[in-house]
Amino acid sequence: MWFGFFYSFAFIGGAKEVAALVRPADPPVPFSAVGPLRAALACRCPRCGKGPLFSGLLGFRPACEVCGLDLSAQDAGDGPAVFAILLLGALVVGLAALVEIKFSPPVWVHLLLWGPLIVIGAVAMLRPLKAGLIALQYRYRRLSISPPS
Repeated sequence: MWFGFFYSFAFIGGAKEVAALVRPADPPVPFSAVGPLRAALACRCPRCGKGPLFSGLLGFRPACEVCGLDLSAQDAGDGPAVFAILLLGALVVGLAALVEIKFSPPVWVHLLLWGPLIVIGAVAMLRPLKAGLIALQYRYRRLSISPPS
């Protein structure tokens, strides 16, 4: 219903900006060799699925070693970190509450249990989350778009 309202408003009232808002997004890349989930979990190139995506712990390579996909324009932003914080925070708070209710350990036991789990879990989650975001950017053709000037 709302789509029809905006569509008719755009052409009757002459508002071309509204018509631009209701256009569908670009279609995905038609023949992606590897799916975004597989590329994310393996931390591999979203085009070929063979080349490693990371050059260090969390740094991206400038290009894929196998297929040559330019990864220099990629920008994962803060999305992976936010998802890691939310998921890991819910998990750790739930487990800490469960341990506190069942066993009532001293505070130092909580620090010993949850401190390393948070650090290791954050690093372990950031790699596939960043790779997944880059794979989705590639799939929906957003990897090489330069910011507007």
